[in-house]
Amino acid sequence: MNKKIKISREDRVFFETVAKAAFANPFGEKRDELDALIGGVKAGISPEKLLAAVVGQIRQRITALKEKDAANLRHWEGEDREAFRIVVLFHLFHRHLEDFDRLTQNQLKSGDSSCPVPFARTVLGELHDFGFADQEALRFLAVFYQLRRAFYFIKNGLVGNSPSMRTLRKHLWNCVFTHDIRWFESRFWDRMEDFSVLLLGDTGTGKGAAASAIGRSGFIPFDATRNCFAESFTRNFVAINLSQFSEGVLESELFGHRKGAFTGAMDNYEGLFSRCAPHGVIFLDEIGDVSLHVQIKLLQVLQERSFSPVGSHERKRFSGRVVAATNRPLEELRREGKFRDDFYYRLCSDVVVLPPLRQRLQESPHELDLLLASILARLAGNVTPREQQLVKKVLERDLGPEYIWPGNVRELEQAVKRIIITGRCQRLDNGQSVKNHPIFS
Repeated sequence: MNKKIKISREDRVFFETVAKAAFANPFGEKRDELDALIGGVKAGISPEKLLAAVVGQIRQRITALKEKDAANLRHWEGEDREAFRIVVLFHLFHRHLEDFDRLTQNQLKSGDSSCPVPFARTVLGELHDFGFADQEALRFLAVFYQLRRAFYFIKNGLVGNSPSMRTLRKHLWNCVFTHDIRWFESRFWDRMEDFSVLLLGDTGTGKGAAASAIGRSGFIPFDATRNCFAESFTRNFVAINLSQFSEGVLESELFGHRKGAFTGAMDNYEGLFSRCAPHGVIFLDEIGDVSLHVQIKLLQVLQERSFSPVGSHERKRFSGRVVAATNRPLEELRREGKFRDDFYYRLCSDVVVLPPLRQRLQESPHELDLLLASILARLAGNVTPREQQLVKKVLERDLGPEYIWPGNVRELEQAVKRIIITGRCQRLDNGQSVKNHPIFS
């Protein structure tokens, strides 16, 4: 008969606190509070030191249980078992953070061919040693990879530390994992394609970066026979700017066509919905520009999860997720009958509004420094603080502190490029100041 573990009240409280931290949004204030409590440190220390303290405390508890031959799920029952299960998953996930980061970076370099995962057997073996069944272990390996990718792309793809940007990152995390990751882990890890996302915001605010963060963070099963994940996350995200195509061409780009469907259709063509991977994301940019006819066809895809190529009656299955974006006023378009209500309600399982740059700069005086550092690093690699300050001084000299940035972050990047080339930049707002802008009036 298996022995059953009984733990002290102190250990039970510790495990329950770790479980709460594991389910908390990593971009939220609550997670920082819980980590400080677990690590036994004061709030406000660097994220690196805080994480090290948390990992160290959990490792000590796990080591102590191993010495008592009690670090296996079969020895636990009831609420204690569930709490210990989460602690083990938390422990193993953080034990391999650097491995998952390297895999993500290697996959970015490799492109659409899925990279081998040299540490996979180690992780699976550790999960097995703690009492997880084989299929459970495979799923949690995939969830670990998804969690770390999501953190990587949301953190690095959306630079800024203003309150509105912190809120945005929390919101994007929820788009990937729901607001309660316990729901995701138990029910929705393979059902998120049912939740479409609508991104709204002015031009240049970063809707494409937000869509990419969601699209590259989807669940991808692990293929144990090939020792790699079933798809590359780079292939899992496909995007199209709907305003670039005429209506006839757009239907073909989206749904594909059959040979002879129209003049010039010399061969069969696989459209975007056919090319989307099973757990992938399609990003439909400029959704506010499409005709009512195309809206109806897209609505059918969202409702029925199937579509037909142009010139064919064959029904094809679409099992991916849709993320759409526009900078146009959808409420106004709906009132004018230019955007269908039923299509809107199918798109908006969640609506994410990206803050304009003028709002971010108003909220945080350091936001510009963070953005300049990111832009210059991307353009030129390592840039000295002195060089960054020179760029900032030109912005302040030529634009002034109350410039409203009508083109948002995209305009800021072009302004930096213009400064690098010419040593100056120019206003595009006709002299309107931040304090007189409607958002602040």
